[in-house]
Amino acid sequence: MKHALSLIFLFCSLPALVAAQFGMYQHGAVVRMHMGDCVLAHRGFAVAFGGPATMVGQETCPEYTLVSNEVVFVIVGKSSNQLIPLAETIDFRLQKNELAVRVDDAKHEARFAIKEMIVRSEWERIQRHIDDQMRVPEVREAAR
Repeated sequence: MKHALSLIFLFCSLPALVAAQFGMYQHGAVVRMHMGDCVLAHRGFAVAFGGPATMVGQETCPEYTLVSNEVVFVIVGKSSNQLIPLAETIDFRLQKNELAVRVDDAKHEARFAIKEMIVRSEWERIQRHIDDQMRVPEVREAAR
């Protein structure tokens, strides 16, 4: 009986132990992706102070815009094969100076360098301003 109660207690506390070990995950949606250079993801002393980089054979890395409830992140993959589906809700957590991402209940996390962070309300205001600026030429042409 005592052994059975111990097993029940272990199974009930397992999610809490996993959450404590790996940190609490937040949820967000990937709304944008484009390929850019990998310099940010491979930063370090040699990259920062090594002089001008040669453009021959430079690898491109994915750059994503991840929208969460309160913050919008622009993250950069460390290699060209770190792909996240668009319009996908993903689990992520901050770990040191990186964002650890888990897609579709994967067993491992992919780590991304954080390029930019902005409060979501400010990001939405900027997006509305961009939309308004793009509509201005349409209004001018309609007036002609």
